[in-house]
Amino acid sequence: MREALPVWAKIGLLSFGGPTGQIALMHGELVEKRRWVSDARFVHALNYCMLLPGPEAQQLSIYVGWLLHGVRGGLVAGLLFVLPGALLLWGISWLYLAQGHVPAVAAIFAGLKPAVLAIVAFAVLRIGRKILKRPLLWTIAAAAFAGIFWLKLPFPAIVLSAGIVGLIGGKYFPDYFPVAEQHRSGSAPAISDDATHVMPPPSAKRTVRTLAFWAAIWVAPLGFAWVTLGSPHVLFQQGLFFSKAALVTFGGAYAVLPYVAQQAVETHGWLTATQMIDGLGLAETTPGPLVLVLQHVGFLGGWHFPAPFSPLGAATLCALMTTWCTFVPGFLFIFAGAPYVEAMRANEWIGRAMSAITAAIVGIVLNLAVWFGLNVLLPDGARLDWLSLGLAVAAFVALQKFKWNVVRVVLICGALGFLFHLANFR
Repeated sequence: MREALPVWAKIGLLSFGGPTGQIALMHGELVEKRRWVSDARFVHALNYCMLLPGPEAQQLSIYVGWLLHGVRGGLVAGLLFVLPGALLLWGISWLYLAQGHVPAVAAIFAGLKPAVLAIVAFAVLRIGRKILKRPLLWTIAAAAFAGIFWLKLPFPAIVLSAGIVGLIGGKYFPDYFPVAEQHRSGSAPAISDDATHVMPPPSAKRTVRTLAFWAAIWVAPLGFAWVTLGSPHVLFQQGLFFSKAALVTFGGAYAVLPYVAQQAVETHGWLTATQMIDGLGLAETTPGPLVLVLQHVGFLGGWHFPAPFSPLGAATLCALMTTWCTFVPGFLFIFAGAPYVEAMRANEWIGRAMSAITAAIVGIVLNLAVWFGLNVLLPDGARLDWLSLGLAVAAFVALQKFKWNVVRVVLICGALGFLFHLANFR
């Protein structure tokens, strides 16, 4: 555990690039570099987390932490994945409101965005190579991308369709849905692999206790806010709203943002549409899950409706409430469900269905990468940002060809963006 703690802290500090980059970062640190978990266990855990509402990368960190060190490991991994980004976004949100536009910060962010784009593109390439081992899996990935990007199909429908294709196709055409090859581990043995690491079997009694405990943890702040401040207060209203949102956030942050924006801006008036867009930009350039943008929403809502607290005090409480209700459910889903997911690993029929789902997930995360790329390279929807394109290409080459690590790429691109913007080269 002493060895794992700084690694989880490192992942939390460097988890730029949205879920694709974050999952690739964890794979590189935990599977490729340290061999703490095998490809099979990592991809199996990822399949489950992709099917859950909420931030899949944070839930994956909880799952792997649980595999390695039980509940204690899951708590440490999940908390450290969120904490650095949450603290940084709290400070940036305060600067955003109290200090107005900060040119130096904006200049650094302008350099960070193309770096993040390169990290995302690099991550899609790496994950796709590992998962898409058959032509049919490429077809499923392409169909998933087309379905979500052009046809705007809902994420659960795409995943369910892929699962049905895998269940039926895996039964009659098993060679097209490989399980062993897709999950093949590297040559070095892993601490947690299929042969040596067997988790305790699931227990209905333990599951009920886990559900009751984490449900109580989840709703405790809402109850306290309701008793002390009343149901109309913004703190309780945000806790209630984001608890509901935590149950419908299938497909990651981009899938839930339209719903949150409509309710937070038009229904509750916690912030303006411009502030919502700015918050998304801030969250995209900080470590941690992109869904941390919801913390920015909560912060601004508390700032605009502070009574009986000071604006900063109310904003901080609302940011804490929003973050709590967004991320605590992930611990419930993993600690209650992971034992059952582990028990299903030996089921080849389910494994073949999951191979189809995993292929669809590649297409879905490619959609996130394309969406992000369009927003970085075409910020006004028409004019190409040549500086961002040049930085993104240079960062991608540095990652792919010269094997630079993420920290180096992010720091150099941030510094270059700062220099270019201050010199008025744009």
